Parts: sequence; C-alpha cells; structure tokens
Amino acid sequence: MTRLSSAFSKSHPALVCFITAGDGDTASNLDALVEGGADVIELGMPFTDPMADGPAIQAANLRSLGKGTRTADVLLIANEFRERHPDVPLVLMGYANPMVRRGAEWFTAECKGCGVDGVICVDIPPEEDDALGPALRDAGIDLIRLATPTTDAARLPQVLEGSSGFLYYVSVAGITGKQQAAQASIEEAVSRLKSATDLPVAVGFGVRSPEQAAEIAKVADGVVVGSALVELVGEHGANAPEKLRELTSALAKAVHSAARD
Repeated sequence: MTRLSSAFSKSHPALVCFITAGDGDTASNLDALVEGGADVIELGMPFTDPMADGPAIQAANLRSLGKGTRTADVLLIANEFRERHPDVPLVLMGYANPMVRRGAEWFTAECKGCGVDGVICVDIPPEEDDALGPALRDAGIDLIRLATPTTDAARLPQVLEGSSGFLYYVSVAGITGKQQAAQASIEEAVSRLKSATDLPVAVGFGVRSPEQAAEIAKVADGVVVGSALVELVGEHGANAPEKLRELTSALAKAVHSAARD
C-alpha cells in the first residue's frame, strides 16, 4: 500500500492541505500542516502564469518567485520534507513548463528521488498524457487528474484513464479561492464520479471553513484546502506556522469527525 492509498483508506475522510513552495518559511509551514492533522500535503510549484489560481495563490507565486525560487529549490523542499515526515503523502501541484522543460524523465527521476508520491499538472490534458504520464507511472508516482463541473459523461473516461492516487474534483468552474459551490451540486457530482471510478474523490476549490469542509466530508473521500491557508502565509509571515496549525487543526477535526452519508 502506498502512502496516498493509506491516507484515503482510513476510517475518516482525508484532509488535503496546499501551500506554495518558497512562500515564507516553507519547511516550518509544512511542519505546521502535519502537526495540525493534514493527511496529505500538496506543495505548489511557483509559476509565472498560474491560470487556474485566484488572487491568493497568484500572490504567493509572485512572492516565491520574487525570492528566486526555482524548481531545484522546490525539489529540495520536498526532499527535506520526506526526511522529516517519512509517512505523510506529498503531492507536487503545478503547471507543465517547470515539469517538462528538462524532459519528463528528468522530472520524474527527481520526484522519485525526493519521495514525491503524486503529481497534479493543471494544464496537461488527458489527450496529451504522453508528455508526462508514462514516465510518472513507470516510476510508481501517481498522476492525479482533475474533474470539473463541465466534465461530462463523454469526457470522464478520458480523465480517468491513466489517473491514480485520487481524483481531484474542482467544485467550481473558475479559479481557486473566489467562489464556493453549493453543497447540493457537490453531492450530485461526487455521486456521479464515484459511480464511474474506484479512485477516492477529493473536493477542492473554494473550501475555506471547517463548517464547509465538514459538509463536503459527509460525501467525499477527501477535502482540499488551499487559498485559506496560503492567505495566512501572506498575512502573518514568520508567524504563519502558528496560524496554519490552528486552522489545520480545526479543519482536520471537522473533516475527520464528519458522519458519512
């Protein structure tokens, strides 16, 4: 059993927490997420044109890049995280350019060496799977794909083919952090997705509060929180770990105690 499959095989839904690499004291911020109870960590790779991300994560990307963060720095952060937390799943999330510019084999080998469990590449569609997918699968690294409210029955099989780890359901047709989907629409979508795949379904985009996370956790296998955490890094700087730990703890309590429908 892999670290990711273990995280989603527990008796409770999984809390998936995202922050951007190189934004603030990333090592301390990551440790705070783990200490707060995060089951899976998503580490964002800063990019100049994060098209799917809203203002909070865009600003985090700019802060990180402004400090000179490069792909090598992200990989070092991942490697050191794995040394400190040998059992916590780590997923890199980002865009194609930093992942494939040196070749898929290079990126995959680096991820493997750093103990990365999965990769989410926002802008490589299933039709272009050969750009990254085969290399990741050959190395035993999960390629985690996104489904959205516009992923219909005709397209869903393409999204699922070659996907592993978990299916990330983007609950709103828009950017991160700005909108919240109605619970009824999330319930309907999760039911539809789970009828089509055995992969765990984690729901994200617009999830900000423990109350909202608890409602989603009643129907989903996991809840993804990003912008609300990233905002704390931007607002509190060196004091962010304490704030991250507090919010993550509240989110974890809500998600882990949710009664499944």
